[in-house]
Amino acid sequence: MISRSYTNLLDLASGNFPVMGREPRRRLPRVMTVPGNVSEFDDDQAYSVSSDNPSSVSSDRMIIVANRLPLKAERRNDGSWSFTWDQDALYLQLKDGLPEDMEVLYVGSLSVDVDSYEQDDVAQILLDKFKCVPTFLPPDLQSKFYDGFCKRQLWPLFHYMLPFTADHGTRFDRSLWEAYVATNKLFFQKVIEVINPDDDYVWIHDYHLMVLPTFLRRRFNRIRMGFFLHSPFPSSEIYRSLPVREEILKALLNSDLIGFHTFDYARHFLTCCSRMLGLEYQSKRGYIGLEYYGRTVGIKIMPVGINMGRIQSVMRYSEEEGKVMELRKRYEGKTVLLGIDDMDIFKGINLKLLAMEQMLNQHSNWRGRAVLVQIVNPARGKGIDIDEIRGEIQGSCKRINEEFGKPGYQPIVYIDTPVSVNEIIAYYHIAECVVVTAVRDGMNLTPYEYIVCRQGLLGSESDFNGPKKSMLVASEFIGCSPSLSGAIRVNPWNVEATGEALNEALSMRDPEKQLRHEKHFRYVSTHDVAFWSRSFLQDLERICVDHFKKRCWGMGISFGFRVVALDPNFRKLSIPCIVSDYKRAKSRAILLDYDGTLMPQNSINKAPSQEVLKFLNELCEDKKNTIFIVSGRGRESLGQWFSPCENIGIAAEHGYFLKWPGNKEWETCGQSCDFGWMQIVEPVMKQYTEATDGSSIEIKDSALVWQYRDADSGFGSLQAKEMLEHLESVLANEPVAVKSGHYIVEVKPQGVSKGSVAEKIFSSMDDKGKPVDFVLCIGDDRSDEDMFEAIGNAMSKRLLCDNALVFACTVGQKPSKAKYYLDDTMEVTSMLESLAEASEASNFSMRELDEAL
Repeated sequence: MISRSYTNLLDLASGNFPVMGREPRRRLPRVMTVPGNVSEFDDDQAYSVSSDNPSSVSSDRMIIVANRLPLKAERRNDGSWSFTWDQDALYLQLKDGLPEDMEVLYVGSLSVDVDSYEQDDVAQILLDKFKCVPTFLPPDLQSKFYDGFCKRQLWPLFHYMLPFTADHGTRFDRSLWEAYVATNKLFFQKVIEVINPDDDYVWIHDYHLMVLPTFLRRRFNRIRMGFFLHSPFPSSEIYRSLPVREEILKALLNSDLIGFHTFDYARHFLTCCSRMLGLEYQSKRGYIGLEYYGRTVGIKIMPVGINMGRIQSVMRYSEEEGKVMELRKRYEGKTVLLGIDDMDIFKGINLKLLAMEQMLNQHSNWRGRAVLVQIVNPARGKGIDIDEIRGEIQGSCKRINEEFGKPGYQPIVYIDTPVSVNEIIAYYHIAECVVVTAVRDGMNLTPYEYIVCRQGLLGSESDFNGPKKSMLVASEFIGCSPSLSGAIRVNPWNVEATGEALNEALSMRDPEKQLRHEKHFRYVSTHDVAFWSRSFLQDLERICVDHFKKRCWGMGISFGFRVVALDPNFRKLSIPCIVSDYKRAKSRAILLDYDGTLMPQNSINKAPSQEVLKFLNELCEDKKNTIFIVSGRGRESLGQWFSPCENIGIAAEHGYFLKWPGNKEWETCGQSCDFGWMQIVEPVMKQYTEATDGSSIEIKDSALVWQYRDADSGFGSLQAKEMLEHLESVLANEPVAVKSGHYIVEVKPQGVSKGSVAEKIFSSMDDKGKPVDFVLCIGDDRSDEDMFEAIGNAMSKRLLCDNALVFACTVGQKPSKAKYYLDDTMEVTSMLESLAEASEASNFSMRELDEAL
């Protein structure tokens, strides 16, 4: 049976949900942070906004969540299980960079199937001896999750492969997506068994668990959580083809820190967030951050490193076994090039073979001397076109060896049988050059391992104690390429250029090889896996430092869920409370924005409704009220729309034009009436409009606005930034202000703002002997923040009564200088109706009193 919260989370999916095996029996978890069974908390507290549950777990702990636990499992002859650490697992090695006193707990699945009757015992053993919490996946779910959605949909797409035909890549299958979500939920259930949300850090790894952050954030709003993607992230043009693109993006944004190997991957992610979610990122003091509903989501760019100690240990063992000497004898008199790749369509193995063939064709001096040893590891899953790729590789090997081979010499040595780690280290030791021609790869640590092995054992007296040298021919499409500036970078698709690069690498003089090697070794030895994990934790601590200083609300359902983090004093405006204070006030100032406040932003008919006009008229009849519409719109449209309200004030174009209540004349509030600068601005804006499809210019009496709401968001934003700099430069000596807003760039006279309007209104009322003791100010965008700020300044300038009641209110829950919020324009209208009723009741009582007298 699938829980209610699971079906809610999958309301985006159509059709029947898959049956994921039998319903598990209810068990008590072995490590508890909340009383009772975990399953009891699955639905009722899915939207919990606090994390005050008692915990038995110590503080300063890191919970590492990955698809696989860093363990090796083997069943003994007697049927029992044997578990050992996998010393080559990255998730085990990263512990070296964490503080010594930090406890590390692992959550993940095993590489073997464990029978259901054994799972409790195995889980207890792993928890007690290894601090590992296993997630047992039913075989049918595991197949759909890993071999289905991960390997046949996400993996190809993230490596830039689209399923153009059914034979090359799996088309999107809703049932596989449901299996992916269900699996992530199983990992979530294991995490909440052991987490202390106020003290623990959670570090989630790779594309297998990209929606897990949403599950955890829904349960614990203030959880400190990082995510690191070990694969590439595709460009927005590729990623946008994924049917669940927004669901995954929003899930990742529930993390506090998202890590990538290279800037390219991070840039692609940020572009996707901009194009698909309308988010903008900024860099402050070298740190990139995305503002997401009051939370700052950090973006970390740091390639992973290798474990120096582990490599040194294996090198020493390999030397003791004599593997290096054995290979040296086997390839005596030959120059060895080495390739080590998984059997994968994206590794470019056949392109490497073709490049080798090209070099032998063009440079006959290497015939009989150069040998490419290509080691192919087994495929990690049921990948795409594996058999086809394998056949192509074997065919190329056979053709090249037949053409250039001779007795005692084969230019291609193809090894597709399992090779031990010790033997791989020995191959690194004897190779003059390592060749990586992947067409797309997340990181690829082969070059790093090769560089360390060519450096040799530290302090060793082996026969490789001469000058250290190594050469790399590396694809520009792998994650480690940017950090290897001494490598010969190639486009692997250009076989001719790659063949020339192989010749250059082998022909380079030894002093040059030594310089490149030294440069690489300095980087690799200082940027190891411990440096990577230490740096990630430091950034995670920095980004989470304000977690408990803000109030948090969980909003949305399914993958639209997000946490809104706001100032502790920021709260929803209570209509009964404001009505009560409204009745007691003697002199009220009510300032209302128009678009997004009285009228929805996406409304086709921009004129105010009869309902809004009715409420405003009723409020204007109250002699205690001074009501102003403060908008960026022009005076003609505002004057026409609000003509039925004779006693309402209007501030048009952000206050450049002002019409006081009961007055039909407009006054100009700007410092200058010279608009000669418009002749400078308009040609510039026209130039950008012609070059930016979907943009337009709005000409106002006092301002010019360039808007790009209908343009491509990425290109429009780029053009807006350039235009802003251009205009600031040419208008440096003009009395104008150039500002950017939501999809706009605006040029207007200096000193014109909604804030100055507010101060003018308060000052005028004070001069008339009606000092304001009640302020209601409502707006929804950046220009309204000036009003909210001006109200605070008015208190200090004594433009308001000392005991004035101030209600600065923004529309929508978002970071603001206002202390209150209303959810939407409907709530604003509802509040105006309540105030109008209070005024009418008050006026009626006064009339009764007058009649009685």
